[in-house]
Amino acid sequence: MKIRGAVLETIGAPRPYARSLPISVSELELDDPGPGEVLIRVEAAGVCHSDLSVVNGDRVRPVPMLLGHEAAGIVEKVGADVHDITPGQRVVTVFLPRCEDCANCRTGGKLPCSVGSASNGVGLLPGGHSRIRRGEEIKHHLGVSGFATHAVLSRRSVVPVGEDVPPAVAAVLGCAVLTGGGAVLNAARPVEGQDILVVGLGGVGMAALLTAMAVSSSWPTPGRVIGVDANPGKLKAARQLGVLETYTPEEIEDLQIKAHAVVEAAGHPRAFETAVRATAPGGITVTVGLPAPGAMSAIEPLGMTAEARTIVGSYLGSAIPARDIPVYAQMWREGRLPVEKLASSVIQLEQINEAMDELADGNAVRQIVTFG
Repeated sequence: MKIRGAVLETIGAPRPYARSLPISVSELELDDPGPGEVLIRVEAAGVCHSDLSVVNGDRVRPVPMLLGHEAAGIVEKVGADVHDITPGQRVVTVFLPRCEDCANCRTGGKLPCSVGSASNGVGLLPGGHSRIRRGEEIKHHLGVSGFATHAVLSRRSVVPVGEDVPPAVAAVLGCAVLTGGGAVLNAARPVEGQDILVVGLGGVGMAALLTAMAVSSSWPTPGRVIGVDANPGKLKAARQLGVLETYTPEEIEDLQIKAHAVVEAAGHPRAFETAVRATAPGGITVTVGLPAPGAMSAIEPLGMTAEARTIVGSYLGSAIPARDIPVYAQMWREGRLPVEKLASSVIQLEQINEAMDELADGNAVRQIVTFG
């Protein structure tokens, strides 16, 4: 079938992307779903820093590649061997399919599936092929390629949600909320009365803040929820979410503010250092951001030992998507997780290059691409 999609043609193009146009929006051919696959009509897709990291070369992937990994849509067709999902269901896409059989999958979400990671790295679906063509083969982005009117994915790359969950809400559940929320619930695991601090307030960081507020407000003795970012606009956005305490990294240092549970979601070595220094004795630092390869941070080992502090890496929020996404969807239904507030703007697919500039400049939390 013919679709329209946003294809990354070249990696590392000069900025602004609105001028260099590394991403082209064009007509493509999409094959029918094969065994174990589904075809979805994409309703909404979020523009995430993981998309930008491919555009700017921080994460080198094969091109041409149809970008987009955080999306929601309606199932239109299922391939052979798919019996637990039917056309008409709304689904959330997940950017790391799980085989449920490898050693990594048996770690309960701690480690990413080795089979899914391998297929993602070469830009193919788990079956070892691409379903997208334009004369030449087009690579899949993280098994999703959601910046398009339609997508074919592995059944393991989608999680059904109810029709009551709007597309723009469902889309961010699969990456921003799964990653940021999981960093709090699955990795940091704060207990009653503990303070929760988040460094780096992009989409993932804001999702972590929303989750932290939901958790803390459920305790008889709530802890403080604190947002940290160098961008004043991000601090303002956090306050609009309802966060009462927001600071720059310098203010955190000057005021010597510390928390037991600290999440670093910026993907920058200096942000990681801030997060470690802001962790209270006996506390845990969870790093969920993805810095550029080779980026280095400096920490004081003595403080880790003498204060019995812990550093934990968390990929995809240490999540099991089929287990966790329904939990976040239910929290949204109950009014405890207003993730619709993460949407900083709604854009059309043709604005995707400009959207990458907005993200690179730190001006956006979550830009949502919608499809009529």
